[in-house]
Amino acid sequence: MRHGKKFNHLGRNTAHRKAMLSNMATSLILHKRIKTTLAKAKALRVYVEPMVTRSKSDTTHDRRTVFSYLQSKEAVTELFGIISEKVANRPGGYTRIIKLGKRLGDNAEMCMIELVDFNEHMLTAKAESAKASKSTTRRSRRAGSKTTEADPVVAKAAVVKETKAEEIVEETIVEDTVEDVVDEKASEEETEETK
Repeated sequence: MRHGKKFNHLGRNTAHRKAMLSNMATSLILHKRIKTTLAKAKALRVYVEPMVTRSKSDTTHDRRTVFSYLQSKEAVTELFGIISEKVANRPGGYTRIIKLGKRLGDNAEMCMIELVDFNEHMLTAKAESAKASKSTTRRSRRAGSKTTEADPVVAKAAVVKETKAEEIVEETIVEDTVEDVVDEKASEEETEETK
């Protein structure tokens, strides 16, 4: 009976399961993203995240402990070097699982597991969305102006409206200065003629 046993055995005996998770963790650390089944990815997340947490404190004991799980010097060097610098401020949740659908042969649920801080596309998209939301945030005391800032169409319309208003202001400033210059020249010419 398996009462109270919370981890997934993955249909393997202990030695096979440990070897498989070690190989998958090494691949994840070296390549930053791997494609596997959903059950294996969930088991791998539980296996690899404590190692990433250990990599934050770079001591000999922590390196030896992680090496006992990974059995790969390259992976340990990568983990304690590049990865530990990127995740230094993150309090957990170092991996992300993205579902990819079913596999054709056996209909297994497939997914991609990746290290969160190494997906450059998502990081740039996140930074751009944060920048856009900061530029369109307005506070008003009027009760009737309850627009949702999360709606991208409303945010884009607000940005367009602001840029058009700025262009109109600039045009009127330019026209006013041109008129002032023309008036000044005309008054100078009149004063010269009167002399």
